[in-house]
Amino acid sequence: MDKEMLEKINKFTRRPFTEDEVYVFSVILCDNDIDRDSERFSDAALEKIAELFVGKTGIFDHNPSSSKQTARIFDTEVVTDSERRTKTGEIYKFVKASAYMVRTDENRSLIAEIDGGIKKEVSVSCSAAKRICSVCGNANCSHTAGKKYNGRIAYRILDDITDAYEWSFVAVPAQIGAGVTKKFSADSVESVPVEGDIAQAHEELRRDIRKLAFFNGGHSAADITSVAARSMDTTQLIELKKFLEKKCFGKGVEIQLEPENDNEDFTSEFSLK
Repeated sequence: MDKEMLEKINKFTRRPFTEDEVYVFSVILCDNDIDRDSERFSDAALEKIAELFVGKTGIFDHNPSSSKQTARIFDTEVVTDSERRTKTGEIYKFVKASAYMVRTDENRSLIAEIDGGIKKEVSVSCSAAKRICSVCGNANCSHTAGKKYNGRIAYRILDDITDAYEWSFVAVPAQIGAGVTKKFSADSVESVPVEGDIAQAHEELRRDIRKLAFFNGGHSAADITSVAARSMDTTQLIELKKFLEKKCFGKGVEIQLEPENDNEDFTSEFSLK
């Protein structure tokens, strides 16, 4: 560890720490390749994510409890791998982050798991205001992500990153190389007039709302809130989600979505890479 790296770490500590007191590791937060949700980040989005995630805390499975805080990012960079291409043939780019933990008796096992490749995959939680169609270049269109049109696969390009919340160690991520949980903003959802896109957005919003309600009041609250959300329009769903986020976390932190099967226990491990 060089002096410059230690200086960057000590910007976040209350007293200067020595090299022997901290454990440093690197993670790939996200990239510009198409993920399992048929979405990818734009180059501008990667640059913004690199900027916003400096200082952000690392937790487990997007659990907002302060007791789950385990590491903090002290440096980031957008890396270009000229030898690798994305699914669309573009030069592969990713956000690399450097994180640190204070060495303690309690996290000795975690450090061993990181070194051993057990704790490896991560997922970031951020807000993307724009989802642009790869086929026509519009945010509002009838093209369905994942389907082919004249031989071209349609996907959504995530752009205009407005906020970054946290990053987590997870198990089964959406992105192959790293991962991201997407958050619908009022602008991005309300501007989608296509019936198919609205239905998809409503479904994802209701899933978020159900999980937030669970964290606020357990299965009963989740069931009751889910029933109420079925009759809500886009604006009402967004406002309900914002209310539950503030109630649960005190700020708009994005929770990892549960699996497609709503019968899964919310405490089961599900994550993004």
